Amino acid sequence: MRRSFVGIVVGVGLAMAGLSGPAAPAAAATADVAPVRASDGAYVVQEAAVGPRLVDLTIESPALGRAATVRLLTPDGWEQRAAGDHWPVLYLLHGCCDSYVSWTRSTDVASLPELRDVLVVMPEAGAAGWYSDWWNAGQGGAPAWETFHLSEVRQIIERGYGAGPKRVVAGLSMGGFGAMSYAARNPGMFRAAASFSGVVHPSRDPSYWLPFFGRTGLDPYALWGDPVAQRDIWAEHDPYYLVKQLRHTALFVASGDGTAGGPFDPPGQTSGLEALIYQENVDFVAHLREQGVAVRTDFYGPGTHSWPYWQRELHRALPMLLDALETGRGVATGSLDQ
Repeated sequence: MRRSFVGIVVGVGLAMAGLSGPAAPAAAATADVAPVRASDGAYVVQEAAVGPRLVDLTIESPALGRAATVRLLTPDGWEQRAAGDHWPVLYLLHGCCDSYVSWTRSTDVASLPELRDVLVVMPEAGAAGWYSDWWNAGQGGAPAWETFHLSEVRQIIERGYGAGPKRVVAGLSMGGFGAMSYAARNPGMFRAAASFSGVVHPSRDPSYWLPFFGRTGLDPYALWGDPVAQRDIWAEHDPYYLVKQLRHTALFVASGDGTAGGPFDPPGQTSGLEALIYQENVDFVAHLREQGVAVRTDFYGPGTHSWPYWQRELHRALPMLLDALETGRGVATGSLDQ
């Protein structure tokens, strides 16, 4: 097995509890193996095994001005990898007010047999980082989440952790925004993108989303500026305005409509948030189709903004994602809207 420049810290109990916590102290670096670095100097300061096939990487990030964590769900044979071994990659993005542990905490992703030959990358994105390099009144600088994910993390996992050049991306809510925005803003980087209850047209409802941008105490206008004065910056990130750049990406878009009667909700439960997001998704899909961009959809009607739906939609999107990765497991579901 490739020797790491840091020790592997076992934290299975923490993973079983589904919680994040302070990182255990890293073992001393080996003298003969240099850390894997990105081109801007970002590097891994700690690796921690947190469960079967789960490894957390703590990365010191110039783009963020601090360290941040990325969880890897590793494929079979990964621990015995040799130089040059690589696997197709699924980037799985979390939602607002949550963290990189959320997918393994709240879904069955770690037990899906279809993913045993895929490297799944679940990066920290800030509780409200919005998968963007923040504008900061035109000054730029930290936090630069897009740079962290698509430059620093990507380079590190490709240079030292078995990530190959075939990539797809999926996410929920804020992460659904991230999946579509990243794929559109970086044509050719991702073969497929999937959004579950994603914020795919934030410019449609700016007064609603601005408070979410400031959830971590940051100035909400520091993200993309004022939605009127800096409308061009908003449009540069809004998937709705970037649909032509998704023409060569396989797409999956899913959302409930927020009404009562969903199969995973108590009687009478509704969701105003999901209802608003549903309208954004309807507009986004209509605009895709107006521009001749193919998209597979699952507008499943009643349902709230909650994990049982996102787990189900991950299952439904997997055939398309795996087909794009050419794993041999991408069998058409046949039951969704085209």
